[in-house]
Amino acid sequence: MDFSISPALEDLRARIAAFVERKIIPLEADPAAYDAHENIRTDLLSQMRAKARAEGLWCLQLRPETGGLGVGRVGMAVCYEEMNRSIFGPVIFNSAAPDDGNMMVLEKVATPDQKARWLAPIVRGEVRSAFVMTEPHPGSGSDPSMMLTRAEKQADGSYKIHGRKWFITGAEEAAHFILMARTSDDARKGLTAFLFHKDQPGWRIVRRIPIMGPEEHGGHCELEFDGLTIAPEDVLMGEGQGLKMTQIRLGPARLTHCMRWLGLAKRCVEIARAYAGERHGFGVALSDRESVQLKLGQTAMGIEVGRLLVMKAAWELDRGGFARKEVSMAKIQAANTLHQAADMAIQINGARGYSKDTVLEWIYRYARQARLVDGADEVHQMVLNRFLSEEETAFWRWPVAAS
Repeated sequence: MDFSISPALEDLRARIAAFVERKIIPLEADPAAYDAHENIRTDLLSQMRAKARAEGLWCLQLRPETGGLGVGRVGMAVCYEEMNRSIFGPVIFNSAAPDDGNMMVLEKVATPDQKARWLAPIVRGEVRSAFVMTEPHPGSGSDPSMMLTRAEKQADGSYKIHGRKWFITGAEEAAHFILMARTSDDARKGLTAFLFHKDQPGWRIVRRIPIMGPEEHGGHCELEFDGLTIAPEDVLMGEGQGLKMTQIRLGPARLTHCMRWLGLAKRCVEIARAYAGERHGFGVALSDRESVQLKLGQTAMGIEVGRLLVMKAAWELDRGGFARKEVSMAKIQAANTLHQAADMAIQINGARGYSKDTVLEWIYRYARQARLVDGADEVHQMVLNRFLSEEETAFWRWPVAAS
C-alpha cells in the first residue's frame, strides 16, 4: 500500500501549516481574540478568513467548480490535521462543522437551483449553516427511526413542520438549515430532508443550551417548530429520501471530525514535549523521566493508529465506497485519542496545563464531546459488532485489486 502523497498535496499541506503557525496560533494567546463563548471573535474571524482566501486556502474539501480545491478525502485527511493544530483553524479555512458536512452533502445531492440558493452563500463565507436532526427524549438521537418531528404535506405541495429539536450546533448564528422530519411511518422511506432560512416564520430558538464548552459559533440550541412552511422546491433529494441523505452526509462528516481531532491531539503532544524539555525537578528534566517518556510514546502511537484508520476510510470513500466500518473505527480511535492526549498533556504540564496559560484546558473540555457527537463510542462499537457478526473472519479481509 502506498501512503505517499503528491508533491502538490505536500505543498498545500505546508502552506496551511505555515499559515496556522504564523497567523493563527499567535491569536490564541490574546484574550481579546475570543468571543463570550470562547471561540474566535466574529469580526476577527472575518479578517482571518479573508487572509486565508487570499492565499488560496479556502474550502479545499469542495470541487473546483463549487469553489473549492478538490483534494478528495485523502487530501482532506492530510490538510485537516494541519488546520486543527490551532483551536481556531478549521473555521478560518471554512472547513469547520457543521458547515463542512452541509456543504459536502449539498454539493453531492442538491439540484442546481438549490446549490445556487443554499450552498453558494456558505461556500462564499457569507452565511453559516446548521444540520437539524437530534431530538429530546423520546425522539431520535443516534437512532433516526425514533424521529418525532413531523412534516405534513399540504394541498399546494408544501409541508408544515411541527416538532422539537435540540443540541443543534451553530443554530444561533446559522442562516441556512437542513432539517430532518418524518413524512410517513415507513421504516426506510419515512424521513425527508428540508431546506429553510432563518427568517422564515413558524420556528424559534427556545434556548442556547449551556455546555461544558468551549462552543462552536452559534452554540448548541434547542429549537421548536410550530407550523414552519417548506416549499416543495426546498425538499432535498425528494420526499422519503431523508435516511439516505443522512447516510451520505454523516459518514464523511464524522471522518472530518476525526481528521481535525488528530490535529488537536498532535498539538497536545507538542505542548507537552516542549514543557517536559524545559521543566526540571529533583535535578532531572521531565523529558528524561521514563514515566513521561512512556506517556508521550503511548500517545504518539495512538495518534498514528488514528491517522492510519482515517486514511483507510478516506481512501475507501475516494474510491466510491461507503466506509461505514472504517469510519466507525476511526471515530472511536480519534475521539478517545484526543481525550487521552489532552489529559496526558495537562498531567505533564501540571498546574500550568490546568490554567488558561495554555490551550490545553480548552482542548480538554472540547475533547470530552468527541466521544458523544456523531454517535457515541458505544453506538459505533455496536456497528462494528454487527459487521463482525455478518462478515466473521472476512471482517479483516484485504481489498483485492483487479487483475
